Amino acid sequence: MAEPVDQWWARRQFSRGTPVPYPVGTYREAWAPFPVLIRQYHPDLNHGITLTQVPPAADVLLQWQCDAGHIFVATPTEQRERPGSGNRRRRSSWCPQCLALATPRRVPDLSAWPDPAAGGLARETPTAASLASAPPRPRAARPRRPLCSKTPALPVGEAFLSVCAPKPASAVESELRAELEARLAVTHGLNAIRVARPFFDHLEVWPDILLPELRVAIEYDTTGRHGLEHVGRRQKVDERKDRAVRAAGWEVIRIRTGKLERLGAHDVQASGTTHVMYSRLFDELRAIRGELLVDAYLL
Repeated sequence: MAEPVDQWWARRQFSRGTPVPYPVGTYREAWAPFPVLIRQYHPDLNHGITLTQVPPAADVLLQWQCDAGHIFVATPTEQRERPGSGNRRRRSSWCPQCLALATPRRVPDLSAWPDPAAGGLARETPTAASLASAPPRPRAARPRRPLCSKTPALPVGEAFLSVCAPKPASAVESELRAELEARLAVTHGLNAIRVARPFFDHLEVWPDILLPELRVAIEYDTTGRHGLEHVGRRQKVDERKDRAVRAAGWEVIRIRTGKLERLGAHDVQASGTTHVMYSRLFDELRAIRGELLVDAYLL
């Protein structure tokens, strides 16, 4: 059970036999991919304990303050998994109060209340207590979305040009694609891989860049403008996507920027599209497919 931060700290002091169980900076790397949480956390609200002294998996109640000034309590796990809920891509995803204010309130259904015009009891304005005591209405089963019919009937693992693929998300991604096209003599212009199992409502996935002859997909990951991308639940989607790509016979290299941690053995952590990043990327390509094969496609 989650406990207040002061009680948690005192218990850790006792169990470890030291006044400072976790020195400042112990978990700096673990929190680095979450710049929004770093900004929302204030030691003065948490008995002087810094965020880098709190393990990300600790079951402890911490106080946070969003940009709008709301102070709320949440565990590290709740905060790390909060972004990516539904289709929301706003800064308020990190604050439950902002999120509640941004979500339209549901109007209660009064159709089951007696109508005085039909000889029933006088209709009264329902109170919060009466609505809370009313029996819950059964939820209708959400219909399963049909699979997209635009995916061509190709063998699993085949790369193709999809009409459903989204446009490039950033200028850096386009720059990376152009640079690889200038360095590698592989087939360009393909944007999708046929997979065996549905990925959401498609039998295809759309990596950022495909190298078909090498059967390697390249992803360029940043935390985005509001620090919401590729963290929390969105990271779980990335991991699911990588599993689908690998099940189709491909390998994945993710270029992880903004202090994002590596997800796979061949991921590259970089500050951006630098010469060092390209050198490490080609080293990983050679580690996956062999030096002779990769160098044969170099321009």
